[in-house]
Amino acid sequence: MIHGNFAQYNETTGADPFTKQNSKMLKVFLQYGPIKARLGSMVAYQGDARFKSAGSGGAAKWLKKAVTGEGAPIMDIEGTGEVFLADMAQDIEIFYLDNDWISVNGANVLAYSASLEDDIQRVGGGGAGMMAGGLYNMTLKGTGYVAVLTDGPPISFDVAAGQTFADAQAVVMWTSGVNMTIKTDVNLKTLIGKGSGESIQMAFSGQGFVLVQPSEGQALGTGSQPTGGGGGLLGSLGG
Repeated sequence: MIHGNFAQYNETTGADPFTKQNSKMLKVFLQYGPIKARLGSMVAYQGDARFKSAGSGGAAKWLKKAVTGEGAPIMDIEGTGEVFLADMAQDIEIFYLDNDWISVNGANVLAYSASLEDDIQRVGGGGAGMMAGGLYNMTLKGTGYVAVLTDGPPISFDVAAGQTFADAQAVVMWTSGVNMTIKTDVNLKTLIGKGSGESIQMAFSGQGFVLVQPSEGQALGTGSQPTGGGGGLLGSLGG
């Protein structure tokens, strides 16, 4: 006979389309509509859930992903059941867009409503951006839910309160109304003994919020790139 308090692990009872089962697992009710999710992120499902590869999103998006390295391999999920998603036990945060948009590191995207329009765009243009190697992010626009992954509990900054600077590898996303530029430090003295996060930074201003994780990304093993960061040299999951 097995003894234990299994009740403490019961499913959550929330009825929102995207609900956190716990801090590291997302529960999605598919009857509210199809979703797109990171390929391989399904850990369990109940009822009638159907999965298929979302492909590359057409030739134009495939070329963007191949060139930029941004974006993540995704799958389409539809049906009337419940699906549970997770990725490497990273923390999960849920956001709802109401005819709005966000710019998010593709490596941090777990799932989003299929009603949202996705694209890959270059961010932080200009000379500094070129010095940084070209930075790209995934944009999600419209009305629907987004679930993002963070390597540890994140912090949000209201950039209206003052200009904010962040390590490019730690930035998860920012909201509409936020202006982002690349700040580079080419002073040799400041580079000694420091990584690229200290020499290449993102500068934020305007009106809105920036979400930053307490990490430069999870190491996936020998020879693997980190999952954290935000585009181009930031994202590592080209599909």
